[in-house]
Amino acid sequence: MNKQLQYGGLLAVGMAGIAGGFSIGGLLKRLRRPTPNQILNQVKRAFLKEAPIEGSWIEMKKAPLQKFALRTDVYYGGITRYEDGQLVQYEFLADANTGTILDIYRL
Repeated sequence: MNKQLQYGGLLAVGMAGIAGGFSIGGLLKRLRRPTPNQILNQVKRAFLKEAPIEGSWIEMKKAPLQKFALRTDVYYGGITRYEDGQLVQYEFLADANTGTILDIYRL
């Protein structure tokens, strides 16, 4: 009976450790926010699949954005490339917390 209690205790400690590991892993993932340069590189890779890029930029400072009831911080950036012999500019908006591209529009 004593050995059963020992094994049960070890099992409980092991399960608690696994559960704690998953919790800490989720927290660390949320804390690791993408840098502005990582976001810009993501957008550049997507544009490069279609055509060469002439230039790109991203603001290094977060800006607040509110759209209806949703509030977040964003980075603004842009891409310039030639399309049909003309220089065309695009701007994009990326969520500063997740790196998700919220909008891309042609100027």
